[in-house]
Amino acid sequence: MKKHYLLIIVLTSLACSSVFSSTGLDVKISNEIDFVDVKHKGKIVRIQRNQSPDHIINPDYAKTSRKCPPFCIQPGKLAEGVETIGELEVLDYLVRMTNGDISILVIDSRTEGWVKKGTIPGSTNIPWTLLKQEAGADPFEIADILEDRFGAVSIEGLWDFSNAKTLVLFCNGQWCGQSPSNIKTLLRFGYPAHKLKWYRGGMQNWESLGLTVVK
Repeated sequence: MKKHYLLIIVLTSLACSSVFSSTGLDVKISNEIDFVDVKHKGKIVRIQRNQSPDHIINPDYAKTSRKCPPFCIQPGKLAEGVETIGELEVLDYLVRMTNGDISILVIDSRTEGWVKKGTIPGSTNIPWTLLKQEAGADPFEIADILEDRFGAVSIEGLWDFSNAKTLVLFCNGQWCGQSPSNIKTLLRFGYPAHKLKWYRGGMQNWESLGLTVVK
């Protein structure tokens, strides 16, 4: 029942954003959604599915054998209170951002080499290595990200996340540990779990569905 209610909210939000269209596309995003226009680095990018019947998944995401660790299969539920979401929910958050909702940030948690292969339009790259001290992140830079990018407030050495953004994090897919690392790090900092959303399918699912990517 909860999932059905969430889907209604997503579709209603998308509908209010004028993304439904009678374009005659053969391959739509869903029965109700042909495409979605989102803002990426100040420009509008149209997200839709690839229309070619000969299109195949990007070879970067076609490999089935990746050494574990580090490429281990992630659980469906990452942490208590952190919601795992799918493509329609990601699109809803992107549309809300495009329509001026500054309380949301969609984050590509991957390192630069992966991002250059393509990312989700409307997302911002904050690699997991920038938030984790064990990976060499500078504590002052971490504080800057928490304050300037996420909206947290530092009060006498403690963090206030009352007005912090809702973060939607993703990486390469269910075998990728980069967005889980960001989420677990943020939880250690005290970031509220209900403000962290995890797109587990990541780029592998996004690419396999033929959805638009930007480089």
